[in-house]
Amino acid sequence: MSQLSPLRLGIAGLGTVGTGVVKIVRQQAALLSARAGRDVVITAVSARDQSRERGVSLSGYAWESDPVALAKRDDVDVFVELIGGDSGPAKDAVEAALASGKDVVSANKALLAHHGQALAEMAEIAGHVIRFEAAVAGGIPVIKSLLEGLAGNEITRVMGVMNGTCNYILTNMEKSGRGYNALFDECAELGYLEADPNLDVGGIDAGHKLALLASIAFGTQVDFDAVELEGIQRIELQDIKHAADMGFKIKLLGVTQMTGRGLEQRMTPCLVPDTSPLGQLDGGTNMVVIEGNQVEQIVLRGPGAGMGPTASAVMGDIMDIARGNRVPTFGVPAAKLVKATPAMAASTAPFYLRVGLMDKPGAMAKIATILGDAGISIDRMRQLGHVDESAPVLIVTHKCMRQSLDHALEAMSKTDVLTTAPVALRIENL
Repeated sequence: MSQLSPLRLGIAGLGTVGTGVVKIVRQQAALLSARAGRDVVITAVSARDQSRERGVSLSGYAWESDPVALAKRDDVDVFVELIGGDSGPAKDAVEAALASGKDVVSANKALLAHHGQALAEMAEIAGHVIRFEAAVAGGIPVIKSLLEGLAGNEITRVMGVMNGTCNYILTNMEKSGRGYNALFDECAELGYLEADPNLDVGGIDAGHKLALLASIAFGTQVDFDAVELEGIQRIELQDIKHAADMGFKIKLLGVTQMTGRGLEQRMTPCLVPDTSPLGQLDGGTNMVVIEGNQVEQIVLRGPGAGMGPTASAVMGDIMDIARGNRVPTFGVPAAKLVKATPAMAASTAPFYLRVGLMDKPGAMAKIATILGDAGISIDRMRQLGHVDESAPVLIVTHKCMRQSLDHALEAMSKTDVLTTAPVALRIENL
């Protein structure tokens, strides 16, 4: 028999993840009790539809139709927020839980990316904790790694593939030879896309995760608005093939690092070496690479979504609270998190550039001149077979600033030689 009183959970949101948490608590009660040194029990739950069949019994749990009411219950010690959304019921309920003396476990990346600083301050002033392992990379314990296992390191860079849907589309474009639109439709049919698909393919979902990791890694206030975002919608099958010919894969890659200019945060499509761990990552799997001054580089790989993996991450946070492990929300007290200066320009890198040129004399010379005027030198250039009146050209630049390349792209758009808008992708050094 556990000597400590049971840890009582109130779970708000009984979708895929919430149902998974209920299953773990019901099916593994003895294991959880042995590992936590106390029983872990559910006392109350909340969801929009009480009558929905979820494949797990909810008998014995009090039902609240309003998550805020659940958050205020006296028989709840930990409020588990699995509703989603950066405002509305999720935000209201989390604030109510903290004000009512509860610890909070959440899988809500959007809420924390937009309101993490204020919520962390609220929690820590009241002596409570917010844990959110499940908000980033599903079942991969990346937050715990940064907060605890790597606490003795000065983190130099964090990067990774953090949206399984985008990785599924990009890897299957190469494997199947199908284009972006066909694979987007397949993801919709398989239920891989968010209700707003742009959260996935536009990089927003992954950008939320990157902003949270940046805060923990560098001791800064969460600043999602400073994340450079670019989705995968403009990636064409020919880009996938051209990258492969050069020994690269295209990934929606998140990178954050502290530079002399400030905090760099970007979630953009990049070319990565096909022999690298990130280059070999297939399907819907996630991967996070952390570099520190003591460990050099570690690689964390695993399922980034799904009932089991995400519920596992939620339970990891619950177990820490049950054991009495209490860590500030972002690793250091919220009041000590600094407001970072966003890096106005990313660090230098070579770029892959695909340009559709009109088939007429002098077109190539104009593009080369514009790049030269912007201080960008060409490493290699290749003209492909004509398509109607267009002559596709591939250019790989030497290292340059993205800001310089953007000036060049703007100048190109004002010429009369382009047939399609250029596609520019960073080549990331791993």
